[in-house]
Amino acid sequence: MDLNLSDEQKLLRESAERFVTESYDADHRRKMAGDPLGFSPAVWKQFAELGWLALPIPEEFGGLGGGPIEIGILMEGFGRGLVSEPYIATVVLGAALIERCGSTAQKQASLPKIADGSLKLAFAHCERAARFDLARVATSATKTAQGWRLTGSKIAVLDGHAADEIIVSAHLYDHHGPSGRIGLFLTPATAPGLASSDYPRLGGGRACNIGLSDLHLPGDALLGDGKDALPAVEWAVDRAMAALGAEAVGIMQTLLDSTLEYTKIRKQFGRPLSANQVIRHRLADMAIQVDEARSMALRAALKADSAPVERARAASAAKAKIGKCARFVGEQSIQLHGGMGVTEELEVGAYFKRLVAFDTLFGGSAHHYARHAELGRTTVST
Repeated sequence: MDLNLSDEQKLLRESAERFVTESYDADHRRKMAGDPLGFSPAVWKQFAELGWLALPIPEEFGGLGGGPIEIGILMEGFGRGLVSEPYIATVVLGAALIERCGSTAQKQASLPKIADGSLKLAFAHCERAARFDLARVATSATKTAQGWRLTGSKIAVLDGHAADEIIVSAHLYDHHGPSGRIGLFLTPATAPGLASSDYPRLGGGRACNIGLSDLHLPGDALLGDGKDALPAVEWAVDRAMAALGAEAVGIMQTLLDSTLEYTKIRKQFGRPLSANQVIRHRLADMAIQVDEARSMALRAALKADSAPVERARAASAAKAKIGKCARFVGEQSIQLHGGMGVTEELEVGAYFKRLVAFDTLFGGSAHHYARHAELGRTTVST
């Protein structure tokens, strides 16, 4: 297997690194942290101009036809800069679900707008009682003469406050009652009957909880033809976890680099900290964890289009392992910076907070170790 990057992938990595170095400095991040929107519309426009919003969208809909590897390269660069723009919500989740489930007309209406930056999406699927179980959806969508009526609530909707449209999952009901199928509905964020309350996320960005109270939608709001959307949801979330894993790798690499630099210039008893053998061992352990996390993120990206069980096991293995590596690297970085590591004067704390947030998105390490084991038993039994 050739794991070397192609020339186009190398250019993508270089452009992402250049963008972060030149445009996404500490001052910009602090400004965004205090902004009610949580990100910069000017930067979002720049993403569109660079072609990053079009990256995974098929060429026939105005995209570049990239895959999970290209998304991972870009997300690792975003991790280095703690980018807070709604890329996961709009491009990795939203565009993927429309491309996977939508009709040709729905794709033509939405995907080109995502590519040019004029349409931002969010995915509302998590519910309070679900505990990361993607199949557990209590929100209901009842068929009516005019279309659909949605009732329920969703939590932890990534960047839902800034979305133009929200993809809402709901259990489909018809005149016979519950159908046992999950449907996805493209819902205007300002629709009557949809109420949201947003809040800042740990480590940057925002999320919201939404309530659906007798929300009426036309018949064509349902993505696709009404088939069960659960397999598509699982597919999209697994891809999102691979992308988030790559982002975490970028964060960890930045923490390792900054910690290594700090131990070279910080002196104790007249000698740099890095001259201490114990410190060197801890830095070596951090480097090993970063490399292991990078390998797991790459494996999840490579398996993103494999058979469902194989893809899901790779995604859960990456989420569990990277979450464990991330906490280790973050904690070691904080400790090796000493008291300075917990102040806002250095950005080490901000990077560590984003890693803590990563471990909770779409389920923590314990949840995914259990999911990985369960999927393994499924493979053996079949």
